[in-house]
Amino acid sequence: MTRPRTLVAAVAAASLALGAAATAPAAFAAPPGWNTPAPVVTRAGLDPALVAGRGADVAFLEQEAENAVTDGTVIGPGREAYTIEAEASGRSAVRLTPGQYVEFTLPAAANALTVRYSIPDAPGGGGLTAPLTVQAGPHTATMQLTSQYAYLYNQYPFTNDPDAGLLHPDWWVAECGCVPAATTPSFEPAAPFRPMKFYDEQRLLLHKTYKAGDKVRLTASADVPWTVIDLVDTELVGKPVVVKKAANVVDFGADPSGRRDSADAFDAAIAAAKQRGQVVYVPQGEFRVERHIVVDDVTIRGAGTWHTKVFGSEVALAEPAADGSTHTGVGFYGKDAADGGSTDVHLSGFSIIGDVRERIDTDQVNAIGGAFHDSSFSDLYIQHTKVGMWFDGPMSDVTVERNIIVDQIADALNFHIGVTDSVARHNFVRNSGDDGLAMWAESQGGTTLTNARNTFERNTVQTPNLANGIAIYGGTDNTVAGNLVADTIREGSALHAGSRFGAHPFAGTLIFRENTTVRAGTRELNWNIGLGSLWVYALEGSISGVHVTGDHYLDSTYNAIMLVSEWGVKDLYSMTDVSFADVRVDGTGTSVLSARVKGEASFQNVDARNVGAVGINNCGSFGFPPTGSEFSVADLGGNDGGGTTGPWMAAWELPNTITCHDRPPVVAPPAPTPWP
Repeated sequence: MTRPRTLVAAVAAASLALGAAATAPAAFAAPPGWNTPAPVVTRAGLDPALVAGRGADVAFLEQEAENAVTDGTVIGPGREAYTIEAEASGRSAVRLTPGQYVEFTLPAAANALTVRYSIPDAPGGGGLTAPLTVQAGPHTATMQLTSQYAYLYNQYPFTNDPDAGLLHPDWWVAECGCVPAATTPSFEPAAPFRPMKFYDEQRLLLHKTYKAGDKVRLTASADVPWTVIDLVDTELVGKPVVVKKAANVVDFGADPSGRRDSADAFDAAIAAAKQRGQVVYVPQGEFRVERHIVVDDVTIRGAGTWHTKVFGSEVALAEPAADGSTHTGVGFYGKDAADGGSTDVHLSGFSIIGDVRERIDTDQVNAIGGAFHDSSFSDLYIQHTKVGMWFDGPMSDVTVERNIIVDQIADALNFHIGVTDSVARHNFVRNSGDDGLAMWAESQGGTTLTNARNTFERNTVQTPNLANGIAIYGGTDNTVAGNLVADTIREGSALHAGSRFGAHPFAGTLIFRENTTVRAGTRELNWNIGLGSLWVYALEGSISGVHVTGDHYLDSTYNAIMLVSEWGVKDLYSMTDVSFADVRVDGTGTSVLSARVKGEASFQNVDARNVGAVGINNCGSFGFPPTGSEFSVADLGGNDGGGTTGPWMAAWELPNTITCHDRPPVVAPPAPTPWP
């Protein structure tokens, strides 16, 4: 499960201290009847009207801390990797010192909240813990915060040690523009080098239901020098779901207190359920499971993700397993694809909480793993595993829907090798350590199996702290539709199609339809250019058949669209049959289109505004022939609007005028607004 990547970096932070920022107005206790600020509900840090009908339908309401009442300090906005504000939703948050607070007004009745936060790492790594006081009405509760699952440093695959030297001194390092092992004296960056993954989140069930307009105040502890609050999600959680005619795991010895390991009891309940033709029921409680539960031809239901928790420690193996794993942990796995995989598996209604704190790519420590057919995974909450759901095909007809996957060390979900006719929809992903959602049609061992006819639809992906929001690596006739992707941070874009990582070639049509991206596109420091909110990358082969309709690219950090090949293969690979229609671009730091590849693309009814540089940055494949660029743009009509340099698609640019300026000044656009 390794995808080696060339790492890029911003200038490393010399310390984890937060920089100065504007101070928010101090709050006071308003007498009864006084007007207080109305709650500001957002989706991905935006007015929900701007993203209506896109992204996952979720049960909670999001409120960004920077919009709440506080006597703390608003940090950001900022988008430079390796800074705490860059990993914040909406790219701003609130920093509290001990005793300071941030106070939210409930927009609707709620009895539960999720807090996304950051506290410092321990000086030598490994994390700290600290309480957070939660006051709801006259009642006070304590939420225990931790940074034990945050803070990675250095080069891929990263380390928990902030003082570590370069993990790969023989790799190119952008900070010095050198290969350190080849320099005299050898370059050694200041520690901590490339700090990342600052945030984590905690959930809390309140003791009662509070009505709209009630206040929830979060007050920082003196146990740590600072606490950053990014956002709060509030919701109204129903009572535990009870399934009576079922194989109840407690009846087979499972311990709902979490003190004893319940893995054997789960196995026994599954065996009994299959014999009786029943479902397995996991009731309200906390169940410790410290190995894989193998599932086949079984339905397992919990009492709801807030009520049923299956958790476990990461367990070191006495010797590596046959698959290379050096650890095991809580997870529900289908049979291996070589054994035909598992069939008719349906998991729903519980949380899976792991204990993964470092990235070891050979480890099988995912919440869901293996191969499945005719199966479904729904209404799950997954946190602190390596990958939320990693499927190794061949497999088919799998549905993944309405899950919340947060705080992963690597991907949230990956359809890997020969996954066909499957769909992931209405899933909510935040703070993945690699691609949020990926289809990786890897040609492992020369297999002819490829990913085909799969769909990622109506998902929300926020703040992946490495790589892309949604990535498609090869495959045939796949679709990405109706998704919302926000705040990509480093080495990636919101939407990505890449001929890379040993994937099968793209075939048929890859469709991007009616997606919205927000504050997306990152700076690729090895190239020293900005990526697009949509990034198509021909690294290992030519790409054809990418059709984009109805996408909205909002507040792109650099380009809205980037079509690019690697310098070393720029004369080998091209892009053809690439089209854009009915697309809106609201704000770019640089161009609407940056083309660094040979080939062609067509545009029809692509409207743009607040464009920061020339509309089309056309470098082609850098041959700069007198006949014009090796990349051609076809204007099919209706391409309107522009920005600081005039119309984004100007007649003088067509069809292949060379307008190559890769590093223009970035002009930060205004915040997105409704389209007329």
